[in-house]
Amino acid sequence: MNGTIVLAGAGLSLAALAAAAILLVAQSRRDKRFQQRVRAIRGKAAASEPASLASQPLAIRIVTGLGAAVARSGLLPGRTLNELEQTLAASGLHGRNGISLFVGSKILLFLAAPLITLILVRALAIGAGIGQVLPFVAAGAGLLLPDRIVRRNRQRYLARLDRGVPDMLDLLVICTQAGLGLFPALQRVSAEVGHAHPEVAKELAQTTSEMHIAVDSSAALISLAARTGLESLKRLTTTLVQTMQYGTPITEALRALAAEMRQEMLTRYEEKAARLPVVLTIPMIVFLLPCVFIVVGGPAVIQIMKAFNH
Repeated sequence: MNGTIVLAGAGLSLAALAAAAILLVAQSRRDKRFQQRVRAIRGKAAASEPASLASQPLAIRIVTGLGAAVARSGLLPGRTLNELEQTLAASGLHGRNGISLFVGSKILLFLAAPLITLILVRALAIGAGIGQVLPFVAAGAGLLLPDRIVRRNRQRYLARLDRGVPDMLDLLVICTQAGLGLFPALQRVSAEVGHAHPEVAKELAQTTSEMHIAVDSSAALISLAARTGLESLKRLTTTLVQTMQYGTPITEALRALAAEMRQEMLTRYEEKAARLPVVLTIPMIVFLLPCVFIVVGGPAVIQIMKAFNH
């Protein structure tokens, strides 16, 4: 009797394992089909992704593998990884290998910079006091250097993106005034604005891809504002979401927002122009005034010197 129960339990366990395996395979196939559909929908946005890891040089593959191991180990929280992915995407490191490359670079520089510094200290025979401090300084610099580079690239990216928002708004006004809906208008603007502002085109392409597969289009617009963090795009997405919720005319809202942003841009340019005389004061004192003194007072000084020589 006990043997029968054991055999029945073993049979049920094997059946449960087989059913779980079948469900996992089916889920994996569904996920694979979904990913293929997402890649097909994104089109040009997917074409901008970097090459696969196998086609990268050996050094980059080693650094990326090291960073991937650290990222999968659970040392970094999921929220930190999501924020880091958004930051790296705005800095030019797209795709799934961006975080791995960034983390691997930090670890490699943190380990390699002190070793190189120790070799240089011994080769140059630097004093013991400074020689003991320099490796720690190099380790800190190697750890912080990738963050500095990524932060600078992100600031440049957001500055270029902010400059292109007013032009994008003008094109949206034209498209909506011609009778296009919000989704086809965003697609059309994304295709047309890419020559002048590729950053704006890339963000709009990603937004339209998310709107195509999302149930709620407002979630994709809110994601655009959260992804970039720009105040201009936050105002734009808020306006678009409100027009979708309350049914207000989208053309009038976009036209008012475009005029407001143009005025703000003109105000910023006027502020920069007003600061220009103050900025030019020191260069004028250092470089121009000595030349003026030489030209004006030079002949008199020469005449005085001749008079004293005689």
